[in-house]
Amino acid sequence: MDSDIESMSKEQLIAEVKKLRSGIREHRDCSGHDLCWYHPHLWALLPEKADHTAKVPEWPQFMRGCVKYRQSLDEQLPHAVRTDKEFDK
Repeated sequence: MDSDIESMSKEQLIAEVKKLRSGIREHRDCSGHDLCWYHPHLWALLPEKADHTAKVPEWPQFMRGCVKYRQSLDEQLPHAVRTDKEFDK
């Protein structure tokens, strides 16, 4: 799957690493409600183009997942700054 890397020049590899790091930083720096969004632009950084159709949970399962995700943030980031900013997109 990653055989394209083996034929890249040093300059191409450096450009690829910079592109991937930029995408990872953009995702890492998400905060608040932006943590919950679908991120196809991140997956588009990969060389293969997948015909990916997301499977979207029904509302009850989705909301249970949201609650579990938020609980995991309390466990993993207990001292993170909290915000009461409403979703406004």
